[in-house]
Amino acid sequence: MAEEAKAKGNAAFSSGDFPTAIRHFSEAIDLAPDNHVLYSNRSAAYASLQKYTEALADAKKTVELKPNWVKGYSRLGAAHLGLSQFDDAIASYKKGLDFDPTNEPLKSGLADAEKAAASAAARSRSAPANPFGDAFSGPEMWAKLTADPTTRVFLQQPDFVKMMQDIQKNPNNLNLYLKDQRVMQAFGVLLNVKLGTAGDDVDMPDTPSSSSSERKRAAEAEPPKQPEPEPEPMEEADEEKEAKQRKAEAQKEKEAGNAAYKKKDFDTAIHHYSKALELDDEDISFLTNRAAVYLEMGKYEDCIEDCDQAVERGRELRSDYKMVARALTRKGTAMGKTAKCSKDYEPVIETFQKALTEHRNPDTLKKLNEAEKAKKELEQQEYFDPNLADEEREKGNEFFKQQKYPEAIKHYTESLRRNPKDPRAYSNRAACYTKLGAMPEGLKDAEKCIELDPTFTKGYTRKGAVQFFMKEYEKALETYKEGLKHDANNQELLDGISRCVQQINRASRGDLSPEELKDRQAKAMSDPEIQNILQDPVMRQVLVDFQENPKAAQEHTKNPGVMDKIQKLISAGIVQMR
Repeated sequence: MAEEAKAKGNAAFSSGDFPTAIRHFSEAIDLAPDNHVLYSNRSAAYASLQKYTEALADAKKTVELKPNWVKGYSRLGAAHLGLSQFDDAIASYKKGLDFDPTNEPLKSGLADAEKAAASAAARSRSAPANPFGDAFSGPEMWAKLTADPTTRVFLQQPDFVKMMQDIQKNPNNLNLYLKDQRVMQAFGVLLNVKLGTAGDDVDMPDTPSSSSSERKRAAEAEPPKQPEPEPEPMEEADEEKEAKQRKAEAQKEKEAGNAAYKKKDFDTAIHHYSKALELDDEDISFLTNRAAVYLEMGKYEDCIEDCDQAVERGRELRSDYKMVARALTRKGTAMGKTAKCSKDYEPVIETFQKALTEHRNPDTLKKLNEAEKAKKELEQQEYFDPNLADEEREKGNEFFKQQKYPEAIKHYTESLRRNPKDPRAYSNRAACYTKLGAMPEGLKDAEKCIELDPTFTKGYTRKGAVQFFMKEYEKALETYKEGLKHDANNQELLDGISRCVQQINRASRGDLSPEELKDRQAKAMSDPEIQNILQDPVMRQVLVDFQENPKAAQEHTKNPGVMDKIQKLISAGIVQMR
């Protein structure tokens, strides 16, 4: 399962679908958490999305699991380089080159890291230090801007956020935005000082149509108007107090909504959640909770609308990514409730995948798997057509007669897509695989054939033939005998039994060439049944008695179970009778 998920991840990565690649690599990691290659692959996918922090974590895990694997250091260096941690990147590449001095990707990465480090150093020397740089550093900047009532409003304006991000990246960019009064206001908050803004003690310029003499006459004609009193501004402490009070009231409404939801009083729950939203529109849990109520009521469009609003609002406010993921998961669930055909599940699956990129929640992963399974089942139902299946199977039969086995497999496979319950198509495809020497695939199809129709003797002849060609004569003999229970006079089964007995007797007589004996022994040692026999303490004593204690050995021959196991060892070439 892990290899299958890894293969899907590699395919998605190759096609440039990095979020899907990450999802598949994560599934593989869940199944094989000690596989260093999986972390390496996911690190590369994260780096392709410029998520260098996640890429670095996976790269570190890769190196931790496999310290001498050079590709791990290549991933580590790339992640450090993406985070502009040039010294760490250089050290990582050099560490990898200690293991493989000729590795070209490591050498190229080291050159890039050294070049980037040199460029950064040059910029640092040429750019004058900004004395206010510390004011814009780290998450403290956003915390201060959020705490201040005035600048908190600015954070809802994308252009302001972009300017502040640009200044945080390079404090010298402050000079570019000094004319924007919002930036100046934010600057004052960060420095804890009050800065003058436009309109403070500044005369307005004359209008072009008004001369000084005209203004003088106007002033003499009319007495100056007294300015209307402006409303007294609310004290900052009062604003904060009121905001806290509204948030507290909103939480009480939420709790009332939760209580009503538990009682299945959905209309009351919606009323309380809506009231909570009116009091505090910065907590998206009110939206996701109301969406849950709509989901229970079967109002899927309303549920989806609330979830979309929660995702949009959550990203604006930089809400907890788990809450955003929850909204996406709830949206996907609502969409799945209205899905009627396989195509309807495509946006459902996409929504669950987006939720997993926000937060890898096991419940969301389960819902994604269920949606993918439902989509696949619907696709099969929509594709189901027994008549077309029979036509494809007949086409396959024609190619089989012409010994064009790959072409025959293609048509048998299409037949099974049209009707996956037809044992004949599995039987025929098993025969093709056997002709091509693809024994594991042939065995799988033969067993599926028997599973679908235990009375269909062709399934037993196909399975026995595969086992015979794999030189598993004891197993083939058992398969042929099982088939005879359903058709005692079937000549193919009887011939198969004869061939198996002949090969088993050759081993019993010791009539095997050294190469045949070696080959059988090698196969036998990988057979779980043979391993169990050899590990059984009772059977080990039996084998010793056959060599050293003839009287005890004679007693063992009276036990059918023991002799059956001895016969299996003889057939496998492990034991030879003299």
